[in-house]
Amino acid sequence: MCGIAGFCNFNLDYTKYPEYWTDTLIKMRKSIAHRGKDDSGEYLRKYVGLSHSRLSIRDQCFGKQPIIRTIDEHDYAIVYNGEIYNTEELTPELKKAGFIFETTTDTEVILYAYIHYGKDFVSKLNGIFAFAIWDGKKESLILYRDRVGVKPLFYSIKNQTLVFGSEIKALFCHPDIEPEIDINSYREIFGMGPARTPGNGVFVGINEIKPGYYAVFSKAGMAFFRYWELESKEHTDTYEDTLDKVSYLVRDAIRRQMVSDVPVCSFLSGGIDSSIVTAVASDYLSEKGLKLNTFSFDFKDNDIYFQSNAFQPERDRPYIDKMRSKYEVNHTYLECDERKLADLLYEAVDAKDLPGMADIDASLLYFCSLVKKHNKVALTGECADEIFGGYPWFYRKELLWAQGFPWSKDLSARTALLADDFINELNIEDYVSARYDESAKEVPYLAGESLEEKKRREITYLNIKWFMQTLLDRMDRASMYSGLEARVPFADHRIIEYVFNVPWDMKYKNGTEKALLREACKDLLPVEIINRKKSPYPKTYHPNYEKLLTERFLDIVNDPNSPIRPLIDKKKVKKFMEAPAVYGKPWFGQLMASPQLMAYMIQVNDWLNKYSSS
Repeated sequence: MCGIAGFCNFNLDYTKYPEYWTDTLIKMRKSIAHRGKDDSGEYLRKYVGLSHSRLSIRDQCFGKQPIIRTIDEHDYAIVYNGEIYNTEELTPELKKAGFIFETTTDTEVILYAYIHYGKDFVSKLNGIFAFAIWDGKKESLILYRDRVGVKPLFYSIKNQTLVFGSEIKALFCHPDIEPEIDINSYREIFGMGPARTPGNGVFVGINEIKPGYYAVFSKAGMAFFRYWELESKEHTDTYEDTLDKVSYLVRDAIRRQMVSDVPVCSFLSGGIDSSIVTAVASDYLSEKGLKLNTFSFDFKDNDIYFQSNAFQPERDRPYIDKMRSKYEVNHTYLECDERKLADLLYEAVDAKDLPGMADIDASLLYFCSLVKKHNKVALTGECADEIFGGYPWFYRKELLWAQGFPWSKDLSARTALLADDFINELNIEDYVSARYDESAKEVPYLAGESLEEKKRREITYLNIKWFMQTLLDRMDRASMYSGLEARVPFADHRIIEYVFNVPWDMKYKNGTEKALLREACKDLLPVEIINRKKSPYPKTYHPNYEKLLTERFLDIVNDPNSPIRPLIDKKKVKKFMEAPAVYGKPWFGQLMASPQLMAYMIQVNDWLNKYSSS
């Protein structure tokens, strides 16, 4: 994993002022240097500049980027962030075609594959990636993003200049790009947040290459091409064959993602998803006489203050211990206290350049910084719920049939503290409804499907395109802020493509969420974990955390210079503070009603402090 950045303008000659533009590239690269501090490099030519900050995972000695190859006096250059898991399958044909490899990196494989096959070669890749290729022969810059958006790639076009980077902050280091916030930015923050409309960078003029797309920037302008999309197909496999296929795909994806020249660890929550990943990874390393490092996350004093509720019925620790009994791993229990958590709310905004999932972002940021002290690469259990139907809105009728995004059903909670005039200007109901309608129209229904089958397909599609993307954004920024590469085996496109078309009665057999995944991997796990009810990412229940949030939020509300102050209603805040805290009612996915809503507002204020006056 790495950080990439650059710019391109066909009306400028960057080589006339090489020091200035090289310095700009270095500033862009340094702004995202946390993504990889092992090496760096710049590439500047007449129309283009590329920059790279490297986290060395493969070929640590010779994998420096940009990688540049000159063929028939034309340069081909690449800066790349990601991991390709099928390089061994792609390399033989490229060697047969006459390409000579100078490294063992997947970066060189990508560049040669582009030169050999052309722009659509990306469909051959199995992996997570965002990369830019300069084609000197065709005088074009091509930006690629992986199928489901595991790796980020933002861009902006201003004054006929394309500026791009792994994170938004890199773009702001270019002289043409400045942060700007308008009413639609607020609609994203208060209506969609912490999600984002696909392709929307929230700031004015900031966009993101959509998952499954590549863009070609040339003298003719910017053109976008979709190379991957979910497709609806009739599922003809029997249940037994489906189990066998899922079992194979899941295990194969995990084993593929163990490829690395540095040790790989796993996050282990004791839930079914991370436990499956841990089991396969542990067996893989055991075959080589090695032990897997595993890490679990919790909060100080949760053994005292934990409050069981319908949303989070139990703690993780007993199930983690079950896995430790079955697999010989080097396990580390990590904890975060409530003050550290509150303090990191602000750093989480720095990591994401936007408000995020409040204390979930902050705690993951902290935990990843601790894991990085031991390992550079971690496997996670992300994405299984979106693909296999693990969330309540897949099977609870009132959520399934609700109009709109089911993870953000109650929009009133989002505006509960806002001033009425601002609420009227936002009109988030219409904004959110429009975004939902746009996405719903893209759902690839299958001819002859019943109304309920269509609704379930819609829910799955929206989860993959929206909710999963939010969690992937969170994981990328939180992990890469400490230079930790987080891999997501369940996001393997082969799993997504296959399971998307598996009938719901197979996924939810006997009324059990993710029954298909449980059955396909039951031989890997203790029975207690196979039968465990879904439990979300852990949260702190320490009363001092809510106290800290209350103090900080009231300081913001009472400060006339707080940038969020004109947007909120002090009377509504007072009434909100006097009401009992609600822990069991989420306002976005895993975000509970009271404490995390305050934490989100604190993050919004911090975000505005950083960017609204710029």
